[in-house]
Amino acid sequence: MPHRALAQKRPFLLLSVVAALAYYYLQATKLPGLYLIPLKGFAVGFLAIYAWLRHQSSDAHRLALAMAVAAVADMAIELDLRAGAAVFFVFHMLAVSVFMRHSRGKLHGADQWAFLAILVITPLLGYFLPYDRNIAWVVAIYAVALGLMAASAWMSDFPRMRVAAGALLFVLSHLLIFAQLGPLSGSAVPEYLVWPIYYLGQFLITVGVVTTLRKRNPELRVVHRREEQDR
Repeated sequence: MPHRALAQKRPFLLLSVVAALAYYYLQATKLPGLYLIPLKGFAVGFLAIYAWLRHQSSDAHRLALAMAVAAVADMAIELDLRAGAAVFFVFHMLAVSVFMRHSRGKLHGADQWAFLAILVITPLLGYFLPYDRNIAWVVAIYAVALGLMAASAWMSDFPRMRVAAGALLFVLSHLLIFAQLGPLSGSAVPEYLVWPIYYLGQFLITVGVVTTLRKRNPELRVVHRREEQDR
């Protein structure tokens, strides 16, 4: 059974998916929001543990740290939007450092235009979506880091159908949050779509990076197992 294999070989991925689904569906119940906050953190927190254990390279561990920071941001944003954005800013910088260590070099043609579009359009939307002009610049500055994260994922040599796609889903989820401050104010669309889009993005980034690192350096993926056997 596929789910049994997942539980045996990648239990923290399974726990992550369960936590993400539980958080999404329990929001519709009468369970107090205070109890949902740690559950929300567990979803990406388990992705961090998965990344840390599945490969013993510094890049995998840096990605794990980035996901742990994102898990904190997921919880912080429920208490204060600005605090959550500040912690997510740290996540973006950590993710950029991972992606740029695996840059595919100079881009050409459509790839270069896509890179520039992600880099420029993201902060522009961050500026123009909020109706409150007093916070527009703050949102735009955060969106610069958001766009840089996604653009560096596009520029990396990790599989684009996973890692870059995951980063773009991350961007989309945050653009929906920005739209809540403007044209989608009062709409139920962000309420239903932000979390699944965001979580799927983080899931794809984590699995895409870790799977690629394991293929490129298979020796490191068995170090932990050998150490356990030696004990």
